[in-house]
Amino acid sequence: MKRFHVHVGVADLDASIAFYTGLFGTGPAVTKADYAKWMLEDPRINFAISLKEGAAKGIEHLGVQVEDEAELAEVYGRLKAADAPVLEEGATACCYAKSEKSWIADPDGVVWEAFLTTGENTTYGESPDLAGLASTQAASNACCAPQMPSPAKTSCC
Repeated sequence: MKRFHVHVGVADLDASIAFYTGLFGTGPAVTKADYAKWMLEDPRINFAISLKEGAAKGIEHLGVQVEDEAELAEVYGRLKAADAPVLEEGATACCYAKSEKSWIADPDGVVWEAFLTTGENTTYGESPDLAGLASTQAASNACCAPQMPSPAKTSCC
């Protein structure tokens, strides 16, 4: 069964852990000096927070976590059908986990990952080059994502 994934950048990890522990009614399943993750069943979500110097705060990226290779193949097929560039990262280490993953960005630059976690990792991990997916601020703020150029600023009103 697939699990929705949300990753949020925070300014104060301890305060955020306390807040989300209260909100979810349980503590994180994983806690590191710069990261925490809740694997909730109700609602079924992989909710992660991280503290990265200089990174924007708020939602960094969204994703779909799968439980096996068959679900991963299904979700990868959906990514390809979305008619946008897909980065098939393959085997990687990110967020203290080993995973098989691919990335895509929606038309507004919101970065999505599809992944199968295959084990634990002792370090936070490296960032893939998502430059071909989107060049928006949303994409440049994603965890495990490289810094990308900011789009030209436009006034809204």
